[in-house]
Amino acid sequence: MVKVKICGICHEVEIGIMNELMPDYVGFVFVQKSRHFIAPEHASLLRSKLKNGIKSVGVFSNASLRTVAMCVEVAGLNMVQLHGDETGEYIASLREYIKVPIMKVFTVQKQIDAEKAMYSTADYIMLDGGNAGDGKTFDWSLIGNVRRKFFLSGGLTPENMNKALILDPQPYALNVNSGVEANKLKDYRKVMKFISGVKSFKRN
Repeated sequence: MVKVKICGICHEVEIGIMNELMPDYVGFVFVQKSRHFIAPEHASLLRSKLKNGIKSVGVFSNASLRTVAMCVEVAGLNMVQLHGDETGEYIASLREYIKVPIMKVFTVQKQIDAEKAMYSTADYIMLDGGNAGDGKTFDWSLIGNVRRKFFLSGGLTPENMNKALILDPQPYALNVNSGVEANKLKDYRKVMKFISGVKSFKRN
């Protein structure tokens, strides 16, 4: 079954929605230029209210190793997601600081971008269009040769996620942020429609 990651959790009311609808992952964004930025201490408070069974992911972009390690410890993260220019060497060094899985995000603009992602030393990969928050998907035909589990991100909504679910190869997980928001908050009905659609999907 395809998993769901709801990213950009900032508010306690959103934690309530997550606890009721139970996505597999939630994301806390530690990138200051993002409108979804959250301080580690605030993320720790929200994480403490999250039900068991929902994994917390910290999103970083070109952060120092010590910053990532601090956020993992303070917020009790289950995974880190690297959204910047982090190299294989950076990932190797980060493993000396943290003991949780690492996910690397790759911007897919050409087929070769997706193929390069297959050889990442990260534990997980995410394929994205690179224009965070623009509400647009990238050309999914570019990922046809990917032969490892991947998270799919970029422009996903309750209205188009069915098209993502029938892709070959099928994503390991779908990542959504603004696509399930209304007035800059996670919207209960949109989150419910997204999660229920994924969980009830059956591939022919």
